[in-house]
Amino acid sequence: MNPVLEVRFFRTESGAEPVHEWLRDLPAPDRKTIGEDIKTVQFGWPLGMPLVDHLDGDIWEVRTKLDRRIARVLFVTEEGTMILLHSFIKKDQKTPKPDLDLAKDRLKQLRRRK
Repeated sequence: MNPVLEVRFFRTESGAEPVHEWLRDLPAPDRKTIGEDIKTVQFGWPLGMPLVDHLDGDIWEVRTKLDRRIARVLFVTEEGTMILLHSFIKKDQKTPKPDLDLAKDRLKQLRRRK
């Protein structure tokens, strides 16, 4: 079975990949669980709740339940590619505005470069 979407990490102008770096800093079991959820989206897009939710504009989130924590990976799809913009461990019921704003800013940066 072929993936519906390719997956790429958002890259800053300095070459950093914030989501990739965040993932590397997590414990291996958490990385595996989040990776499996991203892969499910990659192969099953479009998907909805409970795994994927639309946040705002073109921004979506992968919703991952970890042991005693909840992780979110915010992404956009463009031209058959899932671009991972931002990720965080969720502490509140609602997605924090600064996290959503950061994802929106990275999306603007991404589109300016095209």
